[in-house]
Amino acid sequence: MNKLIIIGLVLVLACETKEAKVVDELEPKVPRKTKKIFQTLSLLGDSLFTPDYSVERQARLDSNLNIANKNWQDDPSEINTIWLGRRVAYAGRYRQAIDIFSEGLTRYPESYKLLRHRGHRYISIREFDKAIEDFKKAADMMPKDRIEIEPDGIPNSINTPLSSTQFNIWYHLGLAYYLKGEFEQALRSYKECLKVSVNDDLQSATVDWLYMTYRRLGRTEEAKHALIAVHENMTIIENSSYFKRLMMYKDDLPVDSVLNVSDSDPDLDLTLATQGYGVGNWYLYNGDTTKAIEVFKEVIDGKHWSAFGYIAVEADLARLDH
Repeated sequence: MNKLIIIGLVLVLACETKEAKVVDELEPKVPRKTKKIFQTLSLLGDSLFTPDYSVERQARLDSNLNIANKNWQDDPSEINTIWLGRRVAYAGRYRQAIDIFSEGLTRYPESYKLLRHRGHRYISIREFDKAIEDFKKAADMMPKDRIEIEPDGIPNSINTPLSSTQFNIWYHLGLAYYLKGEFEQALRSYKECLKVSVNDDLQSATVDWLYMTYRRLGRTEEAKHALIAVHENMTIIENSSYFKRLMMYKDDLPVDSVLNVSDSDPDLDLTLATQGYGVGNWYLYNGDTTKAIEVFKEVIDGKHWSAFGYIAVEADLARLDH
């Protein structure tokens, strides 16, 4: 047999074996309740593990993951690779999701969508430089003449996706810079993000981080000007926590009410992390560092360590040396 053909067969088999290994590892060797998997270190040096979910939620996650896994095995297309990685990430297995996205990029090296999702999960495990590299590449590759709606992993209340690939690339790039404390670069990213924030939900999310970035740069008047676009009659489907933070910054909502999160909230820890970070920021902006640290520590006592507010709290506490 021709040597080139033999070499080609060996490479294909090696690739298939590696991909099979990724899929095989999706099957937990022991029940999730008895084994937590290390994911990363927090910015404060704490070990972070896969979360414990309720039996009902774990069953939904497993069911969705099994479907995504089968779809990928039947057809390892770009979209099926993305969904497999997303479903693994929703189960809190961020490093494994990154491996899946990386495998996909060997097959689809021009996929700005795979880069977008891998970058997101690099943020989850606090590897901001790698996230920035992925998002910058994705921003260069993505179409600039159209907006591509991105399917939701968890449907919203109107069962209609609201965000786009273009929005998510700029939004997460700005976030990665913000978390590193590189606020000038974050500002440029959020200004680009604002251009593709085509509904009230996206606009509220972008303006929120834009406002905070201006404040970190000491550009208070520009921060206030950014809030002009925010008003009480906005139609908010998904980003109510960001909207509450914005209304608080406008002095249209009491600070205590934003931190007051109901125990009946189905995403209690996520809401606490998101709204708590805004409240802590409010105290920082108003010169009360002691109260800000108190609120920040309340946030990191929660369980949702992959929430952007939680990571931002870690970053701020690390900068404040607490």
